[in-house]
Amino acid sequence: MEFKSIFYQEIIDFLGIRKVSMAKSTYDHDRHYLTKFDQYLAENKVLVKEISEDLIIGWVSLLEGKSSSIANEVIVIRIFLTYLSSAGINVFIPPVPKVSEDYIPYIFTDDELSRIFSFADNVKMTKSQPNPYIQLEYPMMLRLMYGCGLRVGETLALQMKHIDLSGGILTLVVTKRNKERLVPMKLSLTQILYKYCLAMGLLGESEAYLFPTTNKFEHVSNKTALHHFEYTLKNTGIRLPNRKKHERGPCLHCLRHVFALKSFINAEKAGRRIDDSIPYLSLYLGHNSLQGTETYLKFNSELFPDSVQMFGEYTADIFPEVYYEK
Repeated sequence: MEFKSIFYQEIIDFLGIRKVSMAKSTYDHDRHYLTKFDQYLAENKVLVKEISEDLIIGWVSLLEGKSSSIANEVIVIRIFLTYLSSAGINVFIPPVPKVSEDYIPYIFTDDELSRIFSFADNVKMTKSQPNPYIQLEYPMMLRLMYGCGLRVGETLALQMKHIDLSGGILTLVVTKRNKERLVPMKLSLTQILYKYCLAMGLLGESEAYLFPTTNKFEHVSNKTALHHFEYTLKNTGIRLPNRKKHERGPCLHCLRHVFALKSFINAEKAGRRIDDSIPYLSLYLGHNSLQGTETYLKFNSELFPDSVQMFGEYTADIFPEVYYEK
């Protein structure tokens, strides 16, 4: 039996409920956290079906990793403890620990972006390359991610039936947390995408992937896309020396960071109010909350102090800070 504490049956029942309503990745995370929590209870020889405040404080003090990871783990256990409480079991439910601003995304400069796109447009693939289309696909892939702020997986999962070339709209169905959304494109990007689809022979092929392998009904893998981008960074000399803890460093996902920042800056320059533009940007990016968008904007305090201060003032009353002393 995987679970060994006195609450093993409650954990099994709780996971059974979660399994039918959660995505597999979310369920797997929940199961992992609950397995660790069950082990903690077993090691502390909890023999009565109740969970005291001292027991929970001791558990929280042992959690390690980034503050956001600790908060996520506490959130899952809070949900389980609430489940126990609803069943009449006496439990202490801890507050969610404060998430520190310990994540520092990397932002490509305009010069770095120019070098990236120039290299992608002109690099010659080797004859041993298993996918002969990648030389056309890779530059288009980068432009979609940069021009629409898409995640890697969202980009590669696009099929022709998800693309409205006349209206310039992408329909994203394979997304983080299954948050399906519509993404409008700039006219210039839509025109480039149309020429790409024409050159690839994809027009009229509704089930074909936008970035296919030699089989048009299979898409380029995340691993392949990441490999090509790492190769691009190496050959353009883009790197982050002396990277600090929690600094991401340049990677393919950073194109999304640049999109978020530039969207915010352009909206501000156009005279749109901060409280009008931020919620729309958050929805456009498919974030689960405004906090996700805040993460993308907080890093540039040195380059755009006024912008960051405005966003901080806007979110001050939305994101309450909970301090939890270990």
